[in-house]
Amino acid sequence: MEHPHITLIRKGYDAFSRGDMDTLRTLLTSDCTHHVPGSSPMSGDFKGIEAVLGYYGKLAEQTGGTFKVELQNVLTDGRGHVMAFHRASAERDGRTLDAMEGIVFRIIGEKVTDIDECVEDLDVVDAFWS
Repeated sequence: MEHPHITLIRKGYDAFSRGDMDTLRTLLTSDCTHHVPGSSPMSGDFKGIEAVLGYYGKLAEQTGGTFKVELQNVLTDGRGHVMAFHRASAERDGRTLDAMEGIVFRIIGEKVTDIDECVEDLDVVDAFWS
């Protein structure tokens, strides 16, 4: 049987992939933060649910709706931490992104409070978004 935290993150990936911000809103705390690494215009700390969902909208906007994530694996410690690995792909201004990425999620009260994104190659991701 799958751990409830893994189920929660799979539900979030599914909602993200469908552009279902209403479902994502139910999975995140109002004060959640998404930390995006790097030095591109898309990098930074997005604090609060409106800023996080706005960032997701900007991903779609900046790529003409081509930004996609393909979930590869999900791991949990059973104590409120989940690690997810995915392949991100997108097209933007004649460039193509194909990158392995990971996210560490912190969960409190069955909702995500923190989203810490990691990427395999910061230079590649920064160049795509710059």
